[in-house]
Amino acid sequence: MTDKKNSIDTQLITGTESLRIFEGLNRGMSRRNALQMLGLAGVTVASAGSLFGAAGKLFADEQAATPGKGKPGGRIRVAGSTSSTADTLDPAKGSSSTDYVRHYMFYNGLTRFDSHMVPQLELAERIETTDATLWVISLRKEVTFHNGKALTAADVVFSLLRHKDPITGSKVLPLASQFADVKAVGTHEVQIQLTGPNAELPSVLAVSHMLIVPEGTSDFSQGVGTGPFKVKEFKPGVRSIGVRNTNYWKPGLPYLDEIEFIGIADESSRINALLSGDVHIVNEVNPRSTTRIKDSAKHRVIDSPSGNYTDLIIRQDQMPGKSPEFTQAMKLLLDREQVKSAIFRGYARVGNDHPIAPGARFYNAELPQRAYDPEQAKFLLKKAGMADISMPLMCSPAATGSVDVAVLLQQSAKEAGLKLNVNRLPSDGYWSNHWAKHPLSFGNINPRPNADMLFSQFFQSSAPWNESGWKNEQFDQLLIQARGETDEAKRGKMYGDMQVLVHEHCGIGVPVFISNIDGADQRVKGYGANPLGGFMGYMFAEQVWLDA
Repeated sequence: MTDKKNSIDTQLITGTESLRIFEGLNRGMSRRNALQMLGLAGVTVASAGSLFGAAGKLFADEQAATPGKGKPGGRIRVAGSTSSTADTLDPAKGSSSTDYVRHYMFYNGLTRFDSHMVPQLELAERIETTDATLWVISLRKEVTFHNGKALTAADVVFSLLRHKDPITGSKVLPLASQFADVKAVGTHEVQIQLTGPNAELPSVLAVSHMLIVPEGTSDFSQGVGTGPFKVKEFKPGVRSIGVRNTNYWKPGLPYLDEIEFIGIADESSRINALLSGDVHIVNEVNPRSTTRIKDSAKHRVIDSPSGNYTDLIIRQDQMPGKSPEFTQAMKLLLDREQVKSAIFRGYARVGNDHPIAPGARFYNAELPQRAYDPEQAKFLLKKAGMADISMPLMCSPAATGSVDVAVLLQQSAKEAGLKLNVNRLPSDGYWSNHWAKHPLSFGNINPRPNADMLFSQFFQSSAPWNESGWKNEQFDQLLIQARGETDEAKRGKMYGDMQVLVHEHCGIGVPVFISNIDGADQRVKGYGANPLGGFMGYMFAEQVWLDA
């Protein structure tokens, strides 16, 4: 029997419940528990809007800064791992961590991911739907862009629809293709009609590419948005400087007066810049470099568990991957604990041969962990008629850690009577020429905001990035059903069943989920972890302060 309290179309929040939740938050209740009390997970009902308050901070990120919490003033310098003349302030075209950080400095979205990857209201004051197909979004009043223009529904319509125009060159055109119609139905109200139900629309709207820009914008060099910082200087491939937006719609934020952002591609040089005091924050720290940072009393390591994984790809549309026994044997030969400790120095979490990371929303904790078992693998290889065979295993530095994982796998396979010849391919051209094009190879998948995106992009039978060529009709049906299911518990059960199918039958082995590692000056306060990526999910700018 379904509990109708948790379905979108019948959910109501009473004044008593509001007060109970507010008091709970003041006592230290987590935002996640508050959301569970409300039955919310990215979708809020009309009567819940008032719970978010004028500045939208009642259910803000648990790591987010709260006015009065930090110390105002100060300037910091930050070094990212990427930088090129292709750097852009157009959110639609963002393609690197450097872009994403800048975009969150200068713009806001309708929603925003918290530290648990749950979308919270941002420029949207209220989001309503009854069928997950027709959505009505009410915007915050009195929000202004950096140029003084007031935020209206027309800006949102323009920002969302521009992704559908191929001329824009948006990186999320496939996501935007589900927007059948986006129109203003009032000065501060937008209606979105989808081509089909998608209960995860609030997550889609939280993606950095969907940040809101002024209507009619064609020149993005000034980065005009509603965000916490304004552009003072932007030189692609060189640096950017953001200065505090004194008219930011969140009172008291941001804390910092100025942020300079540069790129230092070489990891060792990046660490040296941090330790010398030349920069205050760096990302993409190699696990082997964490000791250097920890040995400095003036610096610290930030370990951000994430959904990033390097996976063993066993093609299911060719031999020997066509054999279920061979596929299962290869997964049993992954010594996950050794991969975690020897290769990633503990900065990883053990995976279970599906793409949903431990602690992520909809993670199936009831699925038994696959253990390292070379003896069982040997039995399965013999059953498949593939005992004592020899075959190549493709790897590359392009797929993080895959060369080291391949060497460990080679040793494990030897115990099972399988000879793997490790072929180390150069990074240049790996993704276009080798990724998922051999019977055995490795991939590397960056975190995605939700289960639907992961499953749709990499596991659906028709997915362009279906790495192992796996096709499963039951999985495809569950994917479509889950997308349209507005009951959180039912949708969670579907995603759990899909993880079982991938774990049992797909040609993907996920040994560990790799942490994002940042390094920071001890004087930078308020800096925490976010599973979306380094730099606090690229959103550190308005959340940190300098205690100099």
